[in-house]
Amino acid sequence: MRGALGTLTGAGIVAAVVTGAGLVVIDRTNLPAFTTSNMAQALTTLLQVAALLVVTAGVLLLRRDARSRGGRLLSWAGLSAFATVTLAVPLSATRLYLFGISVDQEFRTQFLTRMTATAGLHDMNYADLPSYYPAGWFWVGGRLADLLGMPGWEFYKPYAIGSLAVAIVVAAALWSRLIRADLAVMTATAQAAIVLAYGSPEAYGAIVAVLIPPVMVLAWSGLRASLRPGARRRTGWAAVIATGVFLGVSACMYTLYTAFAAFAVVLMALAAAVAAAYRHAQAEGRDATPGPAAVPLWRRMLAPAALRRAVSPLARLVAAGVIAGLIALLVWAPYLLRMLDHPSVDSTAMHYLPESGALLPLPMFNVSLLGALTLLGLLWTVLKFRSSVRAQALGIAVAAIYLWTLLSMAWTVLGSTLLSFRLEPVLLLLLGAAGVFAVFDIARWAVARARLYQPAPVADVRARRTRTVITVLGVVAAIMFAQNIPQVLQTEISIAYSDTDGYGERADRYPPGAAAYFDEVDAAIMDQVDTPRDDTVVLTTDFPFLSYYPYLGFQAITSHYANPLGDFAARTDAIKQWSRADSAAELISALDSVPWRPPQAFIMRSSADGYTLRLSADVYPNDPNVKVFTVTFPRTLFDSPEFTTTEIGPFTVIVRK
Repeated sequence: MRGALGTLTGAGIVAAVVTGAGLVVIDRTNLPAFTTSNMAQALTTLLQVAALLVVTAGVLLLRRDARSRGGRLLSWAGLSAFATVTLAVPLSATRLYLFGISVDQEFRTQFLTRMTATAGLHDMNYADLPSYYPAGWFWVGGRLADLLGMPGWEFYKPYAIGSLAVAIVVAAALWSRLIRADLAVMTATAQAAIVLAYGSPEAYGAIVAVLIPPVMVLAWSGLRASLRPGARRRTGWAAVIATGVFLGVSACMYTLYTAFAAFAVVLMALAAAVAAAYRHAQAEGRDATPGPAAVPLWRRMLAPAALRRAVSPLARLVAAGVIAGLIALLVWAPYLLRMLDHPSVDSTAMHYLPESGALLPLPMFNVSLLGALTLLGLLWTVLKFRSSVRAQALGIAVAAIYLWTLLSMAWTVLGSTLLSFRLEPVLLLLLGAAGVFAVFDIARWAVARARLYQPAPVADVRARRTRTVITVLGVVAAIMFAQNIPQVLQTEISIAYSDTDGYGERADRYPPGAAAYFDEVDAAIMDQVDTPRDDTVVLTTDFPFLSYYPYLGFQAITSHYANPLGDFAARTDAIKQWSRADSAAELISALDSVPWRPPQAFIMRSSADGYTLRLSADVYPNDPNVKVFTVTFPRTLFDSPEFTTTEIGPFTVIVRK
C-alpha cells in the first residue's frame, strides 16, 4: 500500500513539474493564432513526436528492467510533456481554454472565478446557497489561482492542462501496479491520446474518466479476491479501499462519472457474489451422489453455505461505499444539509437528449485508427473473458455503459435521462485499453511465430526484427493519431481564439466583442455599491461578465446548470413580473418582496422599447433543450432617485442606491 502511494505521488510530482515548466516556456512564446497560421500545428506535431520518442525510450528501458527508475521517469516525463504540448501549443496565443467562454465553458469558468474569490463551498451563481455541482476540482483551482494572484478565468487554461497531465501520468502509475511496466506505459499513452482528443474540453471530467479503466481492474480484483484458490480474508482489501477512495474523490469532482463507476462496481460485486455461490454449488454437486435425488444447481446456489460465500464480495462493496460516502461528504454535506429545508427540489440537470443519446455508441465500427483499436479491444475482451481478470473487469464496465445507455433511453418515459451520451469518452478509454492489450498479445504471438522451427541464433534475429517492426508501427500509429488531435478539437480551439477574454482582447487580433466593455461596467458598479464584488448581486444575461468577475448572479445561465435550491423558474417569473410593473415605486416594492437577495445592479441591453434581458426556459425533450426569449423593461421603471443609469457601449448599467 505504501509503495503504491509512493509511486502515485511520485508520478504526480513529476507530471506537475514537467507540465508547469512546459506551460511557462510555451506562455513566453509569440506564436500566431492557431486559426490563422499552420505554425502552431507544425510545432505541436514536432513536440508531440519528441514527447512520444521519450515515452518510447522509457518503454524500452522498462522492457529490459521492469524496475528501471530511469524508465519510469522518462515515461512519466514523456507522457506529461505529450499532454502539455498537445493542448498548450495550439492554445499558446490565447488566454482562454478550449471552447473559450462559450457553451458550457461559460458556467465552468464562472465556477472557478467564484472559487478564486472565496474559500467556501458557495454556489457558483446564487447568493447564500451551498454549491450543487461538485466543487472539488474548482475549489483546488480557485485556491491555487488566489495563491498565484491570477484571475480565476485566466488560470482556467493552465490549470485544466496541468490537472489533465497529472491525471494521465497518475493513471500510468496505477496501471504499472496492475500489469507489467512497459505495457502499463503503452496503455497509458493510448489513453492519453484518447482523452485529449475526446475528453479534454471538459477537463474536470476527463481527469476522472482517464482513471476509470485501471480502477475498474483494481475494483474487480478486490471484489473477487475471495474466489482465488487459497485466498486469505485480507486478500484484496487494499484494492477495495483504493476503489472507495477513488469513488469518494471523484464524487467531489464529477457526479455522472462517479455514478457510472459506482454502478459498474455494484455490477461487479453482484457478479462476484453469484460466481462465489456458483463455485460452491458446483463443488457440492461433485461431492454429491448422482441420481434422481440429486439437488439442482440453482437450489445448491441458494443453500446457506453457498450464500455465505456470496457475502464477501457484497461486504467489500459496502465497505467501498462507506469510504466513498465519507469522502464525498467533504463536498456534498453543505448541500445535503440545506436540502432538509427544501423537501421538494426540482432539477432539470438531466433534461438533455441529443441524437447521440438516442443511439447506442458503437465506435468499434468507425473506419479509423481508433475504430480499429476499439474493435480489437472488443474482440479481445470477448475472447479473453473467461481467463483474464483484466478482460472481465473491462468487459463488465463496457456492459455497464451499454446498460446505462439503455436505462437512459427508458428513463425518457419518466421525463428525464441519465445523460448516457456523456459516457462515450469512458467507453473509448475502456475499449482503447483493451485494444492495447489485444495488440500486445498479437505482438507476442508474432514474435513467437518468428521463432518457430528456427535454430536459436536465427530465431533470436527474427524475433528481434519482428519486435523492431512492431515497435516502429506502434510509434508511427501513435504519431498519426496524436498529430490529428488539434484537428479533432478545431472547433473548440477556434472559439478560444474568437471569444473576447477578460482583458477585452481577442487572441485572433480581430475586433473584440461586447466583453471589451466589461471593465468599465465593473468600475461603474463598484463606484456605486458598498459591497465587494463577491457579495454583490447582479441581474444580467450577459453571463460572460459573471465568468470574468466574481459577482453573484440573480439568475443562472439556464435551469440545467442552476442550483435546484435557487428556484430558477420562480426567479424567471419574478423577472417577468418586474418588467410588467406600472411604475418605479411598484418595481422597487416588487424587488424588496422576493424571497431572495434582490439585484443591486442590472446589466441590460438597450432597445427601442426599453432595456432587455434574454432569459431561458427548459423545453425538454426538444433538442435543443433550451428556449430563449426576451424580457423588456420600460425605461420609465427606473425613473427614480433610487436608481442611477449609465450607458457603457452596448450595455445599460443600472445600480440601485
